[in-house]
Amino acid sequence: MTAPLPKDRPEPIEPPTVLSPFASLTASVHPSGMNPSLGRAPKFETRTIPLGSEPTLEPRWRPKPPRVMTVKLTFPEGVPLLDPPKPKLHKPDAPPRTPGKRTRLRPPSQTLALSDRLFYMLQPPLEELLAGQDLHMPFEPFPYQYQGIAWLFSHDSALLADEMGLGKTMQTITAIRLLLRSGQVRRVLLICPKPLIPNWQREFAFWAEEIPVHTIDGNWDKRKEAWTQPGVPVLLTNYEKITRDWIDLGPPPKLDGSPGEGEGDRPRFDLVVLDEAQRIKNGESVTNKVIGSVPRGRSWALTGTPIENRPDELVNLYRFLGPLEKDEDADLNRLRVISENHILRRSKDLVHPDMPPRLDRTEYLELAPAQQTAYHTAEKDGVVRLKEMGDDVTVSGAMELVMRLKQIANFDPLTDQSCKLDALCSDLEEITASGGKAILFSQWTKTIDWIDGHLKQRVPQSNPLIYHGGIPHKQREPILAKFKEDKDSHIILMSYGTGAVGLNLQFAGYVFLYDRWWNPAIEDQAINRAHRVGVKNKVVVTKYICTDTVEERIDKVLEEKRDIFKAVLGEADSERENLGWQAKDIFQLFDLQVPGKEKLDGPLRMAA
Repeated sequence: MTAPLPKDRPEPIEPPTVLSPFASLTASVHPSGMNPSLGRAPKFETRTIPLGSEPTLEPRWRPKPPRVMTVKLTFPEGVPLLDPPKPKLHKPDAPPRTPGKRTRLRPPSQTLALSDRLFYMLQPPLEELLAGQDLHMPFEPFPYQYQGIAWLFSHDSALLADEMGLGKTMQTITAIRLLLRSGQVRRVLLICPKPLIPNWQREFAFWAEEIPVHTIDGNWDKRKEAWTQPGVPVLLTNYEKITRDWIDLGPPPKLDGSPGEGEGDRPRFDLVVLDEAQRIKNGESVTNKVIGSVPRGRSWALTGTPIENRPDELVNLYRFLGPLEKDEDADLNRLRVISENHILRRSKDLVHPDMPPRLDRTEYLELAPAQQTAYHTAEKDGVVRLKEMGDDVTVSGAMELVMRLKQIANFDPLTDQSCKLDALCSDLEEITASGGKAILFSQWTKTIDWIDGHLKQRVPQSNPLIYHGGIPHKQREPILAKFKEDKDSHIILMSYGTGAVGLNLQFAGYVFLYDRWWNPAIEDQAINRAHRVGVKNKVVVTKYICTDTVEERIDKVLEEKRDIFKAVLGEADSERENLGWQAKDIFQLFDLQVPGKEKLDGPLRMAA
């Protein structure tokens, strides 16, 4: 039992709180492997040191000052992401990891501050960052893609100008993923042409499924809420919507009609990314001025054609990216110096050793407005008629509707609007600029003639050629010879029936499937006009598929049937006619019941 203190003794004092004098220095490392310790404000932990409850005699010796050291460094959390995916194996048939030299994150050449340079130098190799379970990659990137990811990550101002098919989308998403994980950015705006919105949505879901992506859509109230909603890491919109919405988000005009002051409801972004950035090359356009006014910390641009006609087309891109001021011009020497630090461009020839012999890419596109109206009207009316027929409905009646909808997905016959043509023109501009050659396949000669007329207007430098059943036999060989020998002929338009067999076009590096055939084996035969096993030429194959249409449903059925046949009967048997398309498959495209009189077994013969 403690005796009470005498009345003349002072009251006991509370033990003071001081920094721990002998704690060691440690730095927290994020699970992804990123170490963002530089350039962030630390938080200090404290400890309570009891000095005694009773006063003691003052020592005659004077103690040395305590060595106060940091207990632990912690940093602000990164952006709130969705729950990280459960660990899962890489796809079994994915290419193995490439041993050897690793990709280091290097600071931009203009970075002068030592702390900024140390930040990149202290990071582990990029391959190690992406190998963590919480940064799962569905496929192993190629070495040149690692270099592109590292280059984007370390550049506030970047123009990625790789040739079509080398993976600009994947490299961009992975770099964004690393920036979000490391806390260097918290809010990203990605702007692309409207038809490419579904493609970006799918690519984000595939390469970075833990990152929430919100698409600006709907009426004005919904769009305004999306623009101003905090906590969304990635916003996705198109050029038309931001041009219209950014004006409405601004401050209200003054009473005299002059522009208001301030930013109004306009948000600020840590990173703005432009896909198909050539859309802002015209410095006088409203789109250019609106996008240039978006407040941002970093600016990236993606395009395979940074220069189409004149070098000064780079000026407006550099004004957006930052090396040039708003109204600043630059001569060729200045543009050359800027380009050395701000452009990364690789061609297929340059990365030839890293590429597979055949690289497949699927472009998921959104129907143009007129196409959507025509398509939904035709589908609704057609399904109603089929249902009204009851047990008298036939496979041929359902097939007639399928073919009609596929043709509208190619282009609207009344307005000529076509999301596929828009995507093709953009891709073809890149191919033409690099001097490449492409083959396009379609099911219908009418579609081929229609594409030919529009390409001659929109991409005249491509000099398209036609090769289908409507061309007399005597004229076909000269057409093929011209396509091969004329360096200014960049694309030949073929029908599956005429161009799928018997031709050798291995000098072409690109193949487009404008619409799908019923049997993937026929598509493979068409692709093999340009791609053959053992041939050194690399081929990029592009399939256009319109989302929320019968094309998407057909593609799903084809892939399922192909996988089944490969697993059960082997690769060779996948060439079996129509891969087992049956009556029920056609009716199920529209969720219709199969009438009792129709056969449920036996393949159907699909006519063009």
